[in-house]
Amino acid sequence: MVNFYSYIYLNIQDLAIDATQTVGVDLGQGLREVDIKKYIKVEKVPGGQLEDSKVLKGVMINKDVVAPGKMKRKIVNPRIILLDCPLEYKKGENQTNAELVKEEDWEVLLKMEEEYIESLCLQILKFKPDLVVTEKGLSDLACHYLSKAGVSAIRRVRKTDNNRIAKASGAVIVNRPDELQESDVGTGAGLFEVKKIGDEFFAFIVDCKDPKACTVLLRGASKDLLNEVERNLQDAMSVARNIIKNPKLVPGGGATELTVSATLKQKSSSVEGIEKWPYEAAALAFEAIPRTLAQNCGVNVIRTMTALQGKHASGENAWIGIDGSTGAIADMKERKV
Repeated sequence: MVNFYSYIYLNIQDLAIDATQTVGVDLGQGLREVDIKKYIKVEKVPGGQLEDSKVLKGVMINKDVVAPGKMKRKIVNPRIILLDCPLEYKKGENQTNAELVKEEDWEVLLKMEEEYIESLCLQILKFKPDLVVTEKGLSDLACHYLSKAGVSAIRRVRKTDNNRIAKASGAVIVNRPDELQESDVGTGAGLFEVKKIGDEFFAFIVDCKDPKACTVLLRGASKDLLNEVERNLQDAMSVARNIIKNPKLVPGGGATELTVSATLKQKSSSVEGIEKWPYEAAALAFEAIPRTLAQNCGVNVIRTMTALQGKHASGENAWIGIDGSTGAIADMKERKV
């Protein structure tokens, strides 16, 4: 069981570092911004082995193309257009009444609807996209015009997913088709593909040139295991983000706490009277971390703590701490803890 969990943590550590480095953005003057909440999505798919978990250099969404039989499910180097508007006939905001006097009036209404949707599609198609993604609806008629032009389409995508696709592919989300420009088309993705995993279809926009958004695909035997792995992954990504933003570390294994404790004890000896008590109390409180580590390792706590306190009191090596796996007193710098 110990080996299994240690493997989980090793695997998660690699995933967390890879994901956070992918979405890191240089702000200049040595500053970096890593938004793990907006630009890293964790997709949990039951089935497969834990080793199959990976960081995708792009985005994965739980969607299929609108017309699977007519639209391509695999496109290399796709031109992507992202929309935040419906590709269907606008309904009236309030109840709309239309009085039809002649039979031909019904045909005129249908014709107007067709022409409106055709004009929307033509405005999109003049930029020669391979994939159109919209956050809103997409009518059967629009689907017909797009599939006829060899364009794949995905509809009703979440706003957060659309933002990630924009970051990964270099596309710009457009609110109206008539506002489209060539610079809004995303060309940074290397592959668009729809795959079936288990019972569901997933769309992959991956192999991006310089993705500033990514998806962590977690595989595992059950939902409970995946939930546990995700919780650990979130913690690991938060740690990795902090290191990327402020690359300064302190030694682990209780070494830092023991150094602080030894310094406080040394200071208390130079203070007279009642004022020395807070120093001694704080020094004792800091020893709780290495003491707990020693207890968890199953070693002799008193002997180990005495040895550690002696080494830190003499100022021999500030990196001396407890190896959490073996319980041995070791140099944390050498163990990279």
